[in-house]
Amino acid sequence: MSFSLAIVGRPNVGKSTLFNRLVGKRLALVDDQPGVTRDLREGEAKLGDLRFTVIDTAGLENANDDSLPARMRRLTERAVDMADVCLFLIDARAGLLPDDHVFAEILRKRAKHVIIAANKAEGSAADAGVFEAFELGLGEPLRLSAEHGEGMPDLYSVLLPLAEGFDAARAGDTPETDVAVSDEDEDDDSVPMPTLARPLQIAVVGRPNAGKSTLINHIIGEDRLLTGPEAGITRDAISLTHEWGGVPMRIFDTAGMRRRSKVQEKLEKLSVSDGIRAVKFAEVVVVLLDAAIPFETQDLKIADLAEREGRAVVVAVNKWDIEGEKQEKLKWLREQFEHVLPQLRGAPLVTVSARTGKGLDKLQEAVMKAYTVWNRRVSTGQLNRWLEAMIARHPPPAPQGRRIKLRYMTQAKTRPPGFVVMCSHPDKLPESYSRYLVNGLREDFDMPGTPIRLHMRGQGDKNPYKGRRTKNAGALKKHLGSLQKKKD
Repeated sequence: MSFSLAIVGRPNVGKSTLFNRLVGKRLALVDDQPGVTRDLREGEAKLGDLRFTVIDTAGLENANDDSLPARMRRLTERAVDMADVCLFLIDARAGLLPDDHVFAEILRKRAKHVIIAANKAEGSAADAGVFEAFELGLGEPLRLSAEHGEGMPDLYSVLLPLAEGFDAARAGDTPETDVAVSDEDEDDDSVPMPTLARPLQIAVVGRPNAGKSTLINHIIGEDRLLTGPEAGITRDAISLTHEWGGVPMRIFDTAGMRRRSKVQEKLEKLSVSDGIRAVKFAEVVVVLLDAAIPFETQDLKIADLAEREGRAVVVAVNKWDIEGEKQEKLKWLREQFEHVLPQLRGAPLVTVSARTGKGLDKLQEAVMKAYTVWNRRVSTGQLNRWLEAMIARHPPPAPQGRRIKLRYMTQAKTRPPGFVVMCSHPDKLPESYSRYLVNGLREDFDMPGTPIRLHMRGQGDKNPYKGRRTKNAGALKKHLGSLQKKKD
């Protein structure tokens, strides 16, 4: 990326809409309600031939106490300090408000480069607001419509000379070493290790106020995500790239997920949907529980969602620093975990404190172990020898007196491990026998906790070569007979 651009302005002026247009995806939540965005969200923007980092920020609030709006403002001011260029958006239809003058003064003092833009400027109704923007003394305002894509060429023409200046200033810097990306062969037994180009994708999920943002802030070593005693602060699924324990990782902070019956507002529905999407794109899902009230119904549903999506799962119990009887509570947690989540039997269970950082090293080890198991591959020879032993120990049932024959087994995929068993009458094999095989795979091939997919496939009644032997033998006999007559 040649430079970074922070989009700042009052709430509901269209910052997230412009962010989505620049990155070409609907990454940030957008709603008519002001103050939707609370955290900083970064994305790779494309505008013509320009490539840069764009930062979506929370709406600037005129507050300086310890309230949530004030904490959001401090986070936005931090983005202003970090960014190379600040794009100050105003609402052309609402015109200038007193807060716009306050924030323009802040940008004059703190920002390196400021571009003023009047958004929602489509149509003549926005002319007055565009002209008012000259009062801020930040130069000629750009007319933009983030919703309809108007004014993008003007934004490009303003950013181009700045980008060239940044590139020239950095021309003497040591170029970054190119990261070699190797395509992993699907049949390779080795586990593909994360790289800077392909970091390990981790989603941290849980109920509201479980401590997800605080945990991630401690992992990356800075207050990058907005935290506080209020439940439900996080709304967007924010991703951060960080090297944790020497391994490149991309960590997603998600909104707290409540029971569906309690989710009534449209904005919360969007937040939960964003979190579910993060789970689907993750490789490892960390389910964060509150030590005071673990294994609530919603926690079980979240863990079950991660298992159904085929993600590697790690269960972390937070706020362990304030727990009294730690040994007894830990023993009870492990027993409960085996009882209420049998589909994740053997998954890592780690106790942590997001506030103090205790237990984060064990959490990182558990994440890497879960990732390794998730990528595990077993050779076909091992599987078939194991299948013979499992059948000898407990033969499959014989519905209506006809024994079901398990002929052959192979691993079809990894991430998560998926196996195919060729058998007769797969539709008649009971679910209990499939669970027997899955549990055996977990124990004998050291695959605890990871989702395992087992598919039964029929073979006997669909043999394309069935009957061809007799037909070919008859044709060959006839041909040999004709040759014999010619010879005589």
